Amino acid sequence: MTTVRDFIRHHYRHFNAAALIDAADGYVRHLDQGGRMMVTLAGAMSTAEIGLSLAEMIRQDKVHAISCTGANLEEDVFNLVAHDHYVRVPNYRTLSSEDEEALLARHLNRVTDTCIPEEEAIRRLEHVVLDEWQAADRSGERYFPHEFMYRILLGGRLEDSYQIDPRDSWLLAAAQKNLPMIVPGWEDSTLGNIFAGHVISGDVKNVHTVRTGIEYMMELARWYRRESADASIGFFQIGGGIAGDFPICVVPMLQQDLLMQDIPRWGYFCQISDSTTSYGSYSGAVPNEKITWGKLSSDTPKFIVESDASIVAPLMFAYVLGL
Repeated sequence: MTTVRDFIRHHYRHFNAAALIDAADGYVRHLDQGGRMMVTLAGAMSTAEIGLSLAEMIRQDKVHAISCTGANLEEDVFNLVAHDHYVRVPNYRTLSSEDEEALLARHLNRVTDTCIPEEEAIRRLEHVVLDEWQAADRSGERYFPHEFMYRILLGGRLEDSYQIDPRDSWLLAAAQKNLPMIVPGWEDSTLGNIFAGHVISGDVKNVHTVRTGIEYMMELARWYRRESADASIGFFQIGGGIAGDFPICVVPMLQQDLLMQDIPRWGYFCQISDSTTSYGSYSGAVPNEKITWGKLSSDTPKFIVESDASIVAPLMFAYVLGL
């Protein structure tokens, strides 16, 4: 029986297909040489159910840290507890404004071709996470956004509501590993908006009960210094935006702002993006541009696969896993 890796090696010979193989081989080589890997998640990869492949990558120690948007953090849990209530809209490109209003009236929040059910997903999680926020608030404790999610998942608060195999939740796999995580710009998420609302209404007294992005950078700096002392750290970027730009900057911050002399640059870089290379676009910047910012070196293995991450990432993960 032909494996996924065999299929890719046979058919993916040119252009972006060949770039996929080169990047996947580079990922495997980086790990085989004792390196570690940070994966960054932009876009709506959790709603695209990236957990089907990413969870196993985490379990098999192919991923050693994650940076993700607040949306990806929460949407993995939304899918975990409300999958059966999601509504797919295959003809989303032809929806009229009236069609969109009809979805809103049904409390269906659309992400491309997939609608997240507000009551079954968002409100179900809100009730549980509000308890955690208030308990921390009362006791004067403070946690990062992902730590609140870890506490909820590991505490079994949502187990009765699971609607998928929990092995397909990448966040649950990360919680079980206590995987280092960065969630820059968490305020720009549904739960971030909900948290702000509960602070405004007085349900949570201290706005700093949820720790901030600056504190995330400080934690990342400690992690990078510790881990890079023993191993080369790679950077596997899905999409662009803050999920990638925030953590990659830790290296020039340590080198240029703190004037530390012993900080190695990232040892592998790959980006999957469908953003066209353009002027001033972070998502569309070619890897070599990052050399001028002190993020990558001239000899850092660099790859870019210009394609849809929802297609490419599962294939690359399967390749790295040897499936």
